[in-house]
Amino acid sequence: MSEFTVGDTDFLLDGRPVRLLSGALHYFRVHESQWGHRLAMLRAMGLNCVETYVPWNLHEPRPGDFRDTGALGRFLDAAREAGLWAIVRPGPYICAEWENGGLPHWLEGHARTSDERYLKQVERWFGRLLPDVVDRQIDRGGPVVLVQVENEYGSYGSDAAYLRWLTELLLEQGVTVPLVTSDGPEDHMLTGGSVPGVLATVNFGSHARVAFETLRRYRPDGPLMCMEFWCGWFDHWGGEHAVRDAPDAADALREILECGASVNLYMAHGGTSFAGWAGANRGGGALHDGPLEPDVTSYDYDAPIDEFGNPTDKFWRFREVLAEYGPVADLPPPPPRLGTAAEVAVTGWAPLTAVLEERGGPAVTGPVPPTFEELDVDRGLVRYEVTVPGPRQPYPLTARGLRDLAVVYVDGERAGVLTEGDEQLKVPVAGHARVELWVESLGRVNYGPRSGEAKGITGGLLHERQFLHGVRARGLRLDALDSLDGLTFREVPEDGSPGLYRGRVTVRGAGDAVLELPGWTRGFVWVNGFNLGRYWSVGPQRELYVPGPVLREGGNEVWVLELEEAGGAPRLKGSPGENPRSPS
Repeated sequence: MSEFTVGDTDFLLDGRPVRLLSGALHYFRVHESQWGHRLAMLRAMGLNCVETYVPWNLHEPRPGDFRDTGALGRFLDAAREAGLWAIVRPGPYICAEWENGGLPHWLEGHARTSDERYLKQVERWFGRLLPDVVDRQIDRGGPVVLVQVENEYGSYGSDAAYLRWLTELLLEQGVTVPLVTSDGPEDHMLTGGSVPGVLATVNFGSHARVAFETLRRYRPDGPLMCMEFWCGWFDHWGGEHAVRDAPDAADALREILECGASVNLYMAHGGTSFAGWAGANRGGGALHDGPLEPDVTSYDYDAPIDEFGNPTDKFWRFREVLAEYGPVADLPPPPPRLGTAAEVAVTGWAPLTAVLEERGGPAVTGPVPPTFEELDVDRGLVRYEVTVPGPRQPYPLTARGLRDLAVVYVDGERAGVLTEGDEQLKVPVAGHARVELWVESLGRVNYGPRSGEAKGITGGLLHERQFLHGVRARGLRLDALDSLDGLTFREVPEDGSPGLYRGRVTVRGAGDAVLELPGWTRGFVWVNGFNLGRYWSVGPQRELYVPGPVLREGGNEVWVLELEEAGGAPRLKGSPGENPRSPS
């Protein structure tokens, strides 16, 4: 057994100075069958450690409904087998461009504070999660060398009592390796997010010397570490694809290491936010209080190891830098790629109303529209129905406080699409009329003061200035469609009507692939029951990654939940290949 401790200037392994050369790789964004390959790629880049968050909402989608909480332990075992140390960041808040920053939608009390209602739920969750971490600490023969307290708390709050409570909880649960915090290198962030007696680390993408000078004003002693070196960035639907110049990123990495610091590449390999778990941000500059910016399904992050597990130019440049500080391993064989492209034969269709009737939650009627949270919908959509009394002349119809997008039908005919900030129908509605609004959550905010805000129609339905009451609502969770048993399908409509489309594709040479959806608008895709995530024609993402282990030789089922208008035949093709050569 080994002992990993914090010295005056260095991390110490059994009393010897060591430097952590770590890379972020989220086990929940990589198919489990591919963990070994991705971890081997970290070793091949020159890293000696892997870091992962833990998303609470993935593992407890409903109170007490725990799902695969053993995944973290299996991942840590895989890291040890790959010869890597591990950093665990259990939150409970993780940001990570993940739905609600990893916090469940059903939480009671004020999250990320010392509200007793919130603390009791955290204590119960950590009691379930932490044994898998504690048993795999380095002093018990495992790979875990650091555990983080909360996450960038100084960017959110200043409840020092909450941070102290969380620190004590981790210790009481048996964490013996060093605890750390991570925050931006700014005065208010370090004062708000640091804990006395706990090593503080900083997060940044450049100007390492300046960042560490700021940290040293607050922590004169202890190892220097950049817990998140942002070597790339993430994309938003409707935005541009984010790219960071590889030579510039390599120079920034070199500067960190020249400071004598440890580093965690965020991300080393980003992976994919499968199953609609991608979060959202708020624009508007430093206050993060502006328009919603939902995150795309791909979490490629312009990382040195791309979404498909391939080395990029950035990988080779980082490898050259890291080779000056430790050994680099040979690259593992690349995963198999799909051998032959193939079209999906779409054979059946179920209208949205039928899918909702079969798989939706209980119908609710009340004076005002209930939120997604009140209907227990984490990812998915809600149909709101209301009657406009009549007779009355046409007036504007408004969905106040809409989050996030609504397709509106008046007397069964499509009348328009509403979004946050554009909440009023272009064409006035006369009464008597029956109005349906199919509202979709595009991802809960994962960072900033508006994290935790409700989804749905949060401010009421207005006809002119008059509230419309007697609202009927019914929710459809995405996980209700992980199986199609019992659903009835009809002939495929020629007009591309919204609904659940069922198809089949024959695969020859199963392996990593991408799925193209030409002419489709917005929705979700399942392959053999595995939810690939959201697609949306606004871009910048144009294809969905299909992990090779999801496909099988021969026949494969494909389901597409299209929420506006379907297009041509979906098509599978092989994923992009690797870049096998380092730069000259």
